[in-house]
Amino acid sequence: MFGWFGKKSDAQTIERYGRVVADKRAQAPDRWDAIQSLSRFLSQGPKESSAERASAVVGALLPRFTYYTDPTITDQEEKDLAFRVVIEAGANGVPAIRAFMQRSESLVWPLKMLDRLLSPSEVTTELLALLESMDTEYQRDPQRKLQLLQALEERRDPRIGPAVSRFFEDVNETARFHAVGAVLAQEDAATHRDAATALLPGEESVRVKSRVLERFAERGWELGVARASIEKHPPQGWTVSAAGVPARR
Repeated sequence: MFGWFGKKSDAQTIERYGRVVADKRAQAPDRWDAIQSLSRFLSQGPKESSAERASAVVGALLPRFTYYTDPTITDQEEKDLAFRVVIEAGANGVPAIRAFMQRSESLVWPLKMLDRLLSPSEVTTELLALLESMDTEYQRDPQRKLQLLQALEERRDPRIGPAVSRFFEDVNETARFHAVGAVLAQEDAATHRDAATALLPGEESVRVKSRVLERFAERGWELGVARASIEKHPPQGWTVSAAGVPARR
């Protein structure tokens, strides 16, 4: 990874600074100095090695986003500085961010980075690639999947519906909630209307049902085969119009 450095000691120096950045128990001034030192490496060395150098620097900085320290203001200042350095590295840092997302429990910070470095379509590509490896079965800790689905709920892309609709059947209620929200918010939501309708009769979660009804009401869609079940047991605050379209009471 560090073969692009002119001297082996440079590679060892970046590695050493990275260890300090990743150490929650290190002294705050030492971490601050390490982050600043890593920033300086972005402009060092031959120009033709800038991509590899940037990737290495970003890789050394990313562990800082995996923990919190006290006081909170110091924690935020360190993360803000590390974030600025990552953004300064530009698109050359994306491979390191991508690798970090594969193992990080939280996707909040890497997603912020990608949103600054890539186009919306490219960010969606990264999110869908991560989601592709996930399934709808029980997980002890589904937080990564939930974060992905929630992030996709806020985006508009024709690839989202086909990729996310399978999570209508997820065993996790929150996953179903965000999956429904993401798919039915897309411009091509009508493509998945039947799947959403089929979900309603057997869905036990009131908030998932309400999310589907909200989307149907917004688009003026009638409930079809799900009408009878909703009329019989409507979620609180909902009714069904004479035309079979869900409506707020």
